[in-house]
Amino acid sequence: MKKPLYFALVSSILVLVICGCSEGVTEHPKIQEQTVLAEDQTVITSVTTEPTETTAVPTTQTTMPTEPPSDDVFVRVLDYIPDIIVDLKYATTDNFTGQVIYSSNEAYLRYGTVKKLSSVQAKLKQSGRSLKLWDGFRPPSAQFKLWEICPDPTYVSDPNNGFSSHSRGNTVDITVVDQNGTELRMPTGFDDFSTKANRDYSDCSQEEAENAAMLEVIMTENGFKGYYGEWWHYTDTDSYEVEHNFIP
Repeated sequence: MKKPLYFALVSSILVLVICGCSEGVTEHPKIQEQTVLAEDQTVITSVTTEPTETTAVPTTQTTMPTEPPSDDVFVRVLDYIPDIIVDLKYATTDNFTGQVIYSSNEAYLRYGTVKKLSSVQAKLKQSGRSLKLWDGFRPPSAQFKLWEICPDPTYVSDPNNGFSSHSRGNTVDITVVDQNGTELRMPTGFDDFSTKANRDYSDCSQEEAENAAMLEVIMTENGFKGYYGEWWHYTDTDSYEVEHNFIP
């Protein structure tokens, strides 16, 4: 009677051992699955009870640094000088013609000119000021429209005899604003065709003369040349061909 009891006890122990071993191998399929995923370079999270040696998988760079365009390429000014104030007068009726001339209110210039204008902006920002852009690139078609409205070479360049330098994409009409966005006092407003708008500055107040002269100094130092008859008009000393095809 003792032997059957002995064998029954041994059998019970073996059953417990076997069950315990079976419970110990239930994690093996997960380990195999992780290995397959790792070979496929799928990002997974492994949970281990002991530290294991792993190999880092390099991440994919989703954005590549872009090279700057060449100086003669047209670029949107706000893309490179995001804190400049753009107020294209010819995209509104707030100009001497009282009509909308431009089909877009986006300001474009040659990249080489934008780089210089960015240096001017950086200088002004040191004193809490900013540039305000009244005009940039002007398509020849817009120049013809201006001439149709005002066929007077005193005020508008005759496109039949030569285009405005604005059509080269290297010329700007600008002023300066303070930290509140208020325009500084200048000799005249935009597109004032009186002699007071010239760079003589003797027929305006001291404040107006100082502000206009300050702008002229900074623009000249950064590679621009001012037009004598208009204190707001500056052309890049680096010239480009008239652009006939690009229209903002």
